[in-house]
Amino acid sequence: MKNKLLAWLSAPYILWMALFVVAPLVVVVIYACTTADWDLTLQNFTGMFNYVTVFGRSFLLAAIATLVCILAGYPAAYLLARSRPGFRRIANMLIMLPMWMNFLLRTYSWMFLLERNGLVNTVLRNLGVFSLINGVNEGLNGLLGTALPTDVAYFGFLGSYGTVILGMVYNFLPFMILPIFSVIEKIDPKVIEAAQDLGANSRQVFSKVIFPLSLPGVLSGVTMVFIPSVSTFVISRLLGGGKTTLLGDLIEMQFTGSAYDPHVGSAVSLVMMVIVLVCMGIMNRFGEGESEAVLL
Repeated sequence: MKNKLLAWLSAPYILWMALFVVAPLVVVVIYACTTADWDLTLQNFTGMFNYVTVFGRSFLLAAIATLVCILAGYPAAYLLARSRPGFRRIANMLIMLPMWMNFLLRTYSWMFLLERNGLVNTVLRNLGVFSLINGVNEGLNGLLGTALPTDVAYFGFLGSYGTVILGMVYNFLPFMILPIFSVIEKIDPKVIEAAQDLGANSRQVFSKVIFPLSLPGVLSGVTMVFIPSVSTFVISRLLGGGKTTLLGDLIEMQFTGSAYDPHVGSAVSLVMMVIVLVCMGIMNRFGEGESEAVLL
């Protein structure tokens, strides 16, 4: 009786998954394995070699953004977990506050800050930074006889890899902080006290106890940052100035751009999904190995 009740209760969820997850995935597979005339082919996959640079750039920038999120997010999560409850509530609200705004608006705000006549360049111009640079360049030109530029009016932030990484870090950093914070917060203080009683110093307590126990949160954060970073197209389009083509841009162009070819776009999507699943499997196996090492 109980099993029948659970089956009835789970029926809407199963129907939802079938309609909006399984069915679209089947359609993607069909498109990826067919031509415009609906003939079976593997040419859509063999043509992936034309986009090796895009794949490499996407995974490299996503990996760098994920690494930066770890370096910035882990200390923040650790300090947050060890802070007083009142400060913790305020800090959590400040971390989540940007997430209440639309993703597109958050990205547009960085364009306002970093464009040629944006806030950052305007402040630097008013501080005389560009005049100083031009003066130094003119002096070097006269001293060395070189041809250095002498008319620097702004810094071209937009259209660079660094700005795209900045956009990824800004938008996805909370997804790194919160999982790590939730895991560190649940570490039993008695475990830390036991390690200290056994003679471990602060560095050893962190490296031998806290970090291994917090690794599940780190791996969850890596997954939640890396996957949207490798598939984003809004950040690369707006902050990359159309000069930084990532996988998300490539897929979007195949479905809505001038290079309309949903069969190639489906193949790229499928290959990207397989690569991401492999990366997730490797990280999960790594996490299991670390957990077993801690238990031993």
